Amino acid sequence: MTMSRPFRIALVVTCALVLLYLILPILIIAPMSFSAARFLTFPPPSLSLRWYQEYVGNPAWMQATRVTLTVAVLTVVIATPLGVAAAYAISQSKWRIMRLIHMTLLLPLVVPIIITAVGIFFVFAKLGLVSTMAGLVLANVMLGLPYVVISVAAGLQSFDATQEMVARSLGMNRLRSFFVVTLPQIKASVIAGGIFAFISAMDETIVALFISGGQYQPLTKRMFTALRDEIDPTIAAISTLMTAVSFMLVLVATTRSKKGA
Repeated sequence: MTMSRPFRIALVVTCALVLLYLILPILIIAPMSFSAARFLTFPPPSLSLRWYQEYVGNPAWMQATRVTLTVAVLTVVIATPLGVAAAYAISQSKWRIMRLIHMTLLLPLVVPIIITAVGIFFVFAKLGLVSTMAGLVLANVMLGLPYVVISVAAGLQSFDATQEMVARSLGMNRLRSFFVVTLPQIKASVIAGGIFAFISAMDETIVALFISGGQYQPLTKRMFTALRDEIDPTIAAISTLMTAVSFMLVLVATTRSKKGA
């Protein structure tokens, strides 16, 4: 069934308007980050790299950046193998309980983040993990794990499991056959899941507001605090950089997924 020309035009216009609505904040924030004005103004009266220099030269912002990158990297290192193992177990098992486990692993994507943040705060407060690097990493691993599970599970669905069975029939054990046969063929899905876990950890704000503090404050919480105390144009520069990094990582993940398809 072919679409009529007016319908196609309406569809293209609607998609264009939706995309414009989604990227409009970026189209405003990015030019503001290059403004020479003392306050956030749009359009900027003149262009300058003043606020990027302020960000790089400020020890507090740099400390928050180090915390964010450390948490994001550790999240990927922990969440990726856990997510791969979970997705593999779910795809291979015929037990009904695996469906329940699968749903449980995806709960952080379903439960409102504020509810998750409150729950994490009370648990971590009892365990002494509030305002610690370990607490931040564990919380972000929990939030990033669903992305790895979803991505790897999708890769395993398109993978022919009989190839691994053949390798095992030739003498390989399950672990070796997974690393030799299965993992190379779902590598793109694993990388994509790790990238999305990294982005999730880098951009997380609500949970960070509850459990981070002291010297272990990520960029997102420090940006929120700066907005509360004073509207600092440095935030526009940081937001632009974080958006650019996230966009490039998503582009890499999408490219890898297409190559692995």
